[in-house]
Amino acid sequence: MKAIVFEEHGGVEKLRYTDFPTPEPAENECLVRVKAVALNGFDPMILNKIPGLKTPLPMIPGGDVAGEIASFGAGDPGQWKTGDRVLVDPLMIAKGGVLGETVIGGAAEYVAVPLANLIAIPEGVSFEDAAALPIAYGTAHRMILNRGRVIAGDKVLVMGASGGVGTCCVQLAKMVGAEVAACTSSAVKGEKLRAMGADHIIDTSQENYVEATRALWGRPRVFGDGGGADVIVNYNGGDSWAECFRALSLGGRLLICGATNGHDPKTDLRYIWSFEFDILGSNGWERRDLETLLTLVQAGRVKPALDSVRPLPELATSLTDLMERRVVGKAILIP
Repeated sequence: MKAIVFEEHGGVEKLRYTDFPTPEPAENECLVRVKAVALNGFDPMILNKIPGLKTPLPMIPGGDVAGEIASFGAGDPGQWKTGDRVLVDPLMIAKGGVLGETVIGGAAEYVAVPLANLIAIPEGVSFEDAAALPIAYGTAHRMILNRGRVIAGDKVLVMGASGGVGTCCVQLAKMVGAEVAACTSSAVKGEKLRAMGADHIIDTSQENYVEATRALWGRPRVFGDGGGADVIVNYNGGDSWAECFRALSLGGRLLICGATNGHDPKTDLRYIWSFEFDILGSNGWERRDLETLLTLVQAGRVKPALDSVRPLPELATSLTDLMERRVVGKAILIP
């Protein structure tokens, strides 16, 4: 089969579109013919090498996969049959990790996966839209609705809103009736986020997001009538961690699922106790998040933001766009 492969860590120049042995499905596995695969923020990190994480080499990237069942390994396939349209849950406990991270990924013509990781794609949902969902949209769904408990009337500030997680956070918060302010780094990205439903756009290349949030919703106060965001989504970390405290309301919820700009930031404990913040971590997704998202996409309540759809050999171009922060939403590749 054809696949995108890297045999050593480094930059995009290490990626090759080449022949690779077609995997053989083991017992209770199937071979999926890949119809669409999506990139994620961890793909360049895996390529470059994450300290302490053992990535098998040679490696095929790609954690988000949608396709058709091509064949089965030994064992009872249960409800599944050849030709079924499926989304692959990337969390592969049976294989010891996450697809495209510590398990050979799906940026290829075929990928072998456990039957337990298959989710049926509903009628009317495209392979491209399905592939956009698992890692970023699944994480956002768990963070916004299950951990963050965002409800109608909440004022929600989404930092880094143009990424895969961010675009879904904007859509889900609007879906439940929240008022959403989306932070992004350009006017062009801002217009795309507004089209997704964001009520307010904060262009961080032109204004300070804390002051902009206070201008929208008032200054947070410990006593008396105060303002600020009821919920802040901050998976940037770094210098923005303590900085965003100044935009969060009394009793506000701070949601975090990552630390793109640094995991060991300075903080300010005075804000946490004085304003009685709830800091809620969210680690990935659960299968039910993916099943719910597919239903929401089918119903037209969530529309995955597809920044680009390219042939698989152009993965390096899409990955470069992702690293240089030109992507709004998800970059999709088609084998």
